[in-house]
Formats: sequence, structure tokens, C-alpha cells
Amino acid sequence: MDLQKINVKFFARDSNAIPLERFIDVFHSWVQASDGEYYDVADYSHVHGGPGILLIAHEANISIDNTHRRLGLLYNRKQPLQGSNGEKLRCVFRSALEYCRRIETEAALQGEIKFLGNEALFIINDRLMAPNSDETFHAVRAELEDLARSLYGGAAFTLDHETDARKRFSVTITTPVLFDIRTLLTNLLESTRRRTTNC
Repeated sequence: MDLQKINVKFFARDSNAIPLERFIDVFHSWVQASDGEYYDVADYSHVHGGPGILLIAHEANISIDNTHRRLGLLYNRKQPLQGSNGEKLRCVFRSALEYCRRIETEAALQGEIKFLGNEALFIINDRLMAPNSDETFHAVRAELEDLARSLYGGAAFTLDHETDARKRFSVTITTPVLFDIRTLLTNLLESTRRRTTNC
């Protein structure tokens, strides 16, 4: 399987910590400060339990997502990635973690939002390439386990595959150990230091 269209979501510690509308001005400021990297901002804050606030870019959409009323940062990779599936996973998870840190340290938000490091949602946003089946899970399980070992520094973890065939393929990765986002990012970068990636 050639993994593409990978989505990763990290959840906020408190889904009610901050109104979604606060991110509109933040994302607009990122658009204005970028050199064409970001295109636009889409506001879905009126949709309860919906996609929230989206920052639209060529490579990926970044959103403060409130699907199922669980606030978090969703990184939706759109452009193709090169390399092995393991390298692609590391690339997308690294990008998601970097955006989480950028949000956590955004001056305009004054530290009002923090993300949990002990749970991550992995989605393949392509039902044709990756039907929600046991076969797809078996095809990506080894790479996800390798990634989780790196993220959590060898701590115990579980992979929970969403088995409802009507939904997109997704796996929730959890550990009983509490981690912050900065630690996860450090663990991931250290574990990939000697690996060649195209990210």
C-alpha cells in the first residue's frame, strides 16, 4: 500500500477551553505573514461538532477541528509524499506536532490551549485506496507500531482500529503515560535523526 492523504489529529486537553472563533484571526495573521504558503481561512464554527476553523494551504489543510465535539488540531495532508510508508507517517506526524506547538505558543492565544500527547487519531482520507477493513489495518499496523514506539519512547501503547465500514479508515493510538506535545516532537526527531526522509 502506498500511503497518501494521511490525516493526524491531536486532541485539546479541554474541549471548552477556548472559543473556535479565536482561531479565525490567528489563522488570518498566518496567511498575511506567509509568502503564499497559506491561501485562505474557512469558518465552520457554526456547525456543532463539525470541522471548526480551517487554514488552507497547498500541501495540507490545518484545522482546529471539533468533530464529535472533541476539539483538536487536525493535519490533513493533501499532496503526495515520497519515501516508505514509515517515512511518510513520521513526516505527517512531525508536521502535526509542529503545528500543535505553534498553536500552543501563539502569543495571541496566551497559552489558553494545550494538546494531549497520549492520544492521536490517524486517518487515511481515501476510501478507494484504503477501505476501512482488517486488511488495511494489517497493511499499516507494523509502521504504526514503529511510529508509536518512537513517539512514546518505548512506553506501552494500544492501537484501536475503527471497524465501522461506513467510516473512513482510522486508528486511535493511545498510551497510559502522560506526554506533552514538545516531548513527543523531541522523541520523534531524535528517533529519525539517522533515518533518511524526504519530509
